[in-house]
Amino acid sequence: MRYADGGGLTAERRAARERIRLDAGQRFARGDRTSDIAKDLRVSERSVEQWRRNWREGGMEGLKSRGPANLPKLSDERWTLERVRTLIGRQFRIDCSIAGVWRLLHRHGWSWQSPARRALERDEHALALWKKDVWPQVE
Repeated sequence: MRYADGGGLTAERRAARERIRLDAGQRFARGDRTSDIAKDLRVSERSVEQWRRNWREGGMEGLKSRGPANLPKLSDERWTLERVRTLIGRQFRIDCSIAGVWRLLHRHGWSWQSPARRALERDEHALALWKKDVWPQVE
């Protein structure tokens, strides 16, 4: 499963999962069985077993979220597919196509960005006519 922020959960989803783990922690204290907790909370028994280990080692604090797994390493600057392709080539010595870069970014929750600059040949009048006459027929 892929997530919007590049591999991690949103803050809301992290909080929801933390509530589930804390509910499990209360049930550990009562002595409930792993299988019952997993069934009631709709999670795997393996997850409950991991949470129980964390609870034994750190109590309820051991069940709290530690935040996102990793922080983004790129700034909010605009990155075109060509720039990302160049970066991949330099960092990993891999040659890939623009379409391959797009698929890679899409798989990891990234979206395309607009070009760094507009084409010099752009004809605003022709573009406006196309949007008015042709685009409605395409839709």
